[in-house]
Amino acid sequence: MNDVMAELAKEHSQVSFVKLEAEAVPEVSEKYEICSVPTFLFFKNSQKIDQLDGAHAPELTKKVQRHASSGSFPPSASDHHKEDLRLRLKKLTHAAPCMLFMKGTPQEPRCGFSKQMVEILHKHNIQFSSFDILSDEEVRQGLKTYSNWPTYPQLYVSGELIGGLDIIKELEASEELDTICPKAPKLEERLKMLTNKASVMLFMKGNKQEAKCGFSKQILEILNGTGVEYETFDILEDEEVRQGLKTFSNWPTYPQLYVKGELVGGLDIVKELKENGELLPVLRGEN
Repeated sequence: MNDVMAELAKEHSQVSFVKLEAEAVPEVSEKYEICSVPTFLFFKNSQKIDQLDGAHAPELTKKVQRHASSGSFPPSASDHHKEDLRLRLKKLTHAAPCMLFMKGTPQEPRCGFSKQMVEILHKHNIQFSSFDILSDEEVRQGLKTYSNWPTYPQLYVSGELIGGLDIIKELEASEELDTICPKAPKLEERLKMLTNKASVMLFMKGNKQEAKCGFSKQILEILNGTGVEYETFDILEDEEVRQGLKTFSNWPTYPQLYVKGELVGGLDIVKELKENGELLPVLRGEN
C-alpha cells in the first residue's frame, strides 16, 4: 500500500498524505477507533470526512479521487438534513427487534470488539440483524450523537440502546442478557416458518433474478411458465437452513419446492408433474 500511496501523492499534488504508526500514537488510534492496519482517514478543513479500513487499493484510489475533485469541504448540514438523518437513524435502530451496529458483518467482522459481540450473541442464540457502519460514514458518525455513545459496536433492542461490548459482557455475567434480547427460534421451528412463508416456496441456489445452479435455473423457468406467484430462499446464504432442511424434509438435494408447507419435491418431480398436466393444480393447492 506504500507504493499505492506514493503514486496517489504524485497524481494528486494538492492533497497531503501523512503516514503514522498506530502504536506510536495510541491517542490518535483511540480517538478515531483504529482497530485494523492499515486504516486511511480523510480530512478536509481539519474535519474528518471519510475512513477506509484495510488494504483495499481500488477503493482507496476511488476515495482519494472523489475527495480530491470535490473542491472545498462541503457546507455544514442544514437543520433539515440533520432531521432527515435522525429519522433515518430511528428507522435503522428499529429495523429489527435486536439491531447490532458493527464493523463488518456477522460473517466477516472487521474489528475484534465486533467479533466478540457476535460470538456472544450467537452463543446465547439471540436473533439479531446488523448494520455495517464501515459502509456508511454518515450513519457511523451520526449514531454516536444520536445514542450519545462514542464507540462501536452498539446493540439496540426495540430501538433502545443497550450498550457496547463491555455492557453486553456484564449482562452476560449477570445472566440478564437472555431476558433482554429476543431468542432465535429453534431450527425446526424456523424451517417450519420458512416453508410456510408463502403458499409456494422454492428453496434454491440463488434467487429469482439469478439462479446459481442449472437445476435451480430449470425449475425457475418451469414455475415462471405457470404464472403462479411464489417466493424463493437462497440456501447458499444460510448454511444452517441448507443442511437442516435436508433432514427436515428427508430430501437430500436442491432445489426443493413446497406448497402450503408440504414438500412437493425437486426438479425431476416438478418435471413429471408438468408433463402429466398436474403441476398447476398442485401449485394451486388443489391436489
